[in-house]
Amino acid sequence: MSTTSDDRSVIDWATEFDHTNPAYNENAHAIWSDLRQRCPVAHTDRFGGTWLPVRHADVSAIAHDTENYTSQGVVVSPHKPEAARPWGGAPPITSDPPVHAEARRLLLPPFAPKVIEGWEDTTRTLCRDLMANLPVVDGVVDAAAHYSQHIPVKVIAAMLGVPESDGDLFRQFIYRILEHPGEEFDLAPEDTLEYYLDQRIAEHEAEPRDDLISYLLNVEMNGQKLSREHARGSVVLLLLAGIDTTWSAIGSALWHLATHPDDRRRLVAEPELMPIAIEELLRAYAPVTMARIAAKDHELGGCPVKEGDWVLLPFPAANRDPEVFDQAEEVVIDRARNRHAAFGLGIHRCLGSNLARLELRVALEEWLAAVPEFSLAPGGTVRWSTGQIRGPRALPLAIGS
Repeated sequence: MSTTSDDRSVIDWATEFDHTNPAYNENAHAIWSDLRQRCPVAHTDRFGGTWLPVRHADVSAIAHDTENYTSQGVVVSPHKPEAARPWGGAPPITSDPPVHAEARRLLLPPFAPKVIEGWEDTTRTLCRDLMANLPVVDGVVDAAAHYSQHIPVKVIAAMLGVPESDGDLFRQFIYRILEHPGEEFDLAPEDTLEYYLDQRIAEHEAEPRDDLISYLLNVEMNGQKLSREHARGSVVLLLLAGIDTTWSAIGSALWHLATHPDDRRRLVAEPELMPIAIEELLRAYAPVTMARIAAKDHELGGCPVKEGDWVLLPFPAANRDPEVFDQAEEVVIDRARNRHAAFGLGIHRCLGSNLARLELRVALEEWLAAVPEFSLAPGGTVRWSTGQIRGPRALPLAIGS
């Protein structure tokens, strides 16, 4: 049971937006387009004061500005991080220079392109198993609940060395932390993410393995092993950022193909187009909005940002800016020039982008191979997530011709 005192009604998205309101992600593209024309830097008093720039130029400038903005807080909530820790709560994404470079460098080896390529067979087998066991009822299946949400859960679980059966726990953590930030939940201590990770870390300390948790417990920085807090924070990052973002990208891509049959049939007929189409689907349906905290008073697009204000970085909105992309609001699956920001900009650009691309490509290839014809189920309701990660949480699809 969660409790919140926030009134989530929104009269004007320019002056009182609420990205946790279900209407926001459901209508995000229209909201960003409207704001871009009349109020490109929106503001709300919610969460203690939050800004929402929607132009590519502003989003890019903030992402590259480590003087006026700190990354210590990346998920907007009513509660800002307490006294700054050297690495932040989920390094390296919550780390500022100069320590950021060191924290990020530690995670580069396990996410190197050649290493990630080695996960393709595992991912493909997983997708085929899911397709073979889809619970289709009267020709309809929820592709979010029974396909897209399982793929990154199982892959990340395997990489971290935790039971894939913990998938339901991962979904609960994501629901509480990313979809309902700042809300209070009645939880027993053993139901928290902190308790879960402490248990898994203790198991790996007692019995080291060839996986990411053991890697983090044994890797050295400046001649010393990471503190338990640092190691646990990096596991938090990999667990949360590696799951919800990717299942949202897969779900959004399936939603697009269900609602755009010409694109779907072209991909089936021209499978060699898939890598280019993947980049366009990422541009058009980028799932991730990050956040920063203003480190000092300054101006943003002529607006007076105060020290301590939240600032959202909606990379999906930047990807639809007509000043940067031709036909920005359209999906052009063979778009040749596509320098999108789906994986972020600046020093925090997603280090898991190779894995996300692999999972998205394989997930679509296996779905289209098994189900080349599908559409939104008549009368079905697509439900979008709330918060800073955008993707379908319920996606009823009618499969077959």
